[in-house]
Amino acid sequence: MYIMNSPIKKYVTEYNRKKAVEYAHRWALGRNPKFYDFSDLGGDCTNFTSQVIYTGSGIMNYTPDTGWYYINLNNRAPAWTGVDFLYSFLTKNTTKGPFAEEVDVKDVQPGDIVQLSFEKANDFNHSPVIINTGTIPDESNIQIAAHSIDRDYYPLTNYDWEYIRFIHIKGVYK
Repeated sequence: MYIMNSPIKKYVTEYNRKKAVEYAHRWALGRNPKFYDFSDLGGDCTNFTSQVIYTGSGIMNYTPDTGWYYINLNNRAPAWTGVDFLYSFLTKNTTKGPFAEEVDVKDVQPGDIVQLSFEKANDFNHSPVIINTGTIPDESNIQIAAHSIDRDYYPLTNYDWEYIRFIHIKGVYK
């Protein structure tokens, strides 16, 4: 599918939710040795979530500072491991890689992201991956996979958050 954005046409492909969720299950309780484990550097949740999104999108965005990529521990975009940076990249990306929008809970699907703030608004600090929902998603029927504290098939309602936002991945710019 082609879409118009300004004067340039962009090629958009689907986000492969099945592959993303399969990856989440495969690595939720372990670590893929191709990626650094950030558990001792503030947490590994967004690194894990980025790996899941990458598996479903198949493409990184190597734009310095504002992109979303991982080469190694010392050569990665802030969006690869930072909760708010990932949100900003996904919701503002118009060039290459996955793009998303913040949505109501009823609009999420497996492979999407939920971000939690445990203390105050605009200070989100956890990025689990949605791996299962009810027919009509709501907070009570969503299960997640996550790192930092490793989880798979974990009920979202087991978290005690102050604020929550849902990020629906709409597609991938090629």
